[in-house]
Amino acid sequence: MMYCSGVNVSRFGPITRGRHGIGANPSVRGLQLVNLGVRDLVLAKGATPKAIRGDVCVGIAPTTDTWYTEALLIENALGSFLDGLIDYAVINLPLKIFNASMLYPPLPDKLLKPDELQGFLDGLCRQYGGA
Repeated sequence: MMYCSGVNVSRFGPITRGRHGIGANPSVRGLQLVNLGVRDLVLAKGATPKAIRGDVCVGIAPTTDTWYTEALLIENALGSFLDGLIDYAVINLPLKIFNASMLYPPLPDKLLKPDELQGFLDGLCRQYGGA
């Protein structure tokens, strides 16, 4: 199974702008931390994660904004594993981005529907970034 993950760095810009120094952009760092958690989940389920280099996720990002993506090959994973993996990644990405930005708003602890999540993140962009 191929796992492609990404974060729209442009869309999180209002929140992360000016909140990182020499280190990585908080949205990039958030995705990297989520992907470390994904690797832990993969290993806990008895599957094998393998990093993949190159542009294997090209075309998945829905916009021309600036995206940071990573790919992971997951070997020997059961099909039912995918649902938990997606839930984990979607719930934890905003948490990791905000932690890396040193902001701590209350975040949902359950998976929101796509339009609800978009509205929630747009509100946080307005609140924390003046967007």
